[in-house]
Amino acid sequence: MGKDMAWIYLAVGLGVAGLAVLGVLTARVLSAVRGLDRELDLARRRLEPRLRAGISAVRPPEG
Repeated sequence: MGKDMAWIYLAVGLGVAGLAVLGVLTARVLSAVRGLDRELDLARRRLEPRLRAGISAVRPPEG
């Protein structure tokens, strides 16, 4: 194996390692997004009745 071949193997290895790191980080971001989506849905369900009651209390009479 020549010196040139070693550089090629090193470059390919670093490229694969970089892609693996990006894959792990992508999985972590997607997991965090799912968790945030669950929290937002829970907050929306908790606040919706209060917001509906507040909007109907503030709405001026029609006519």
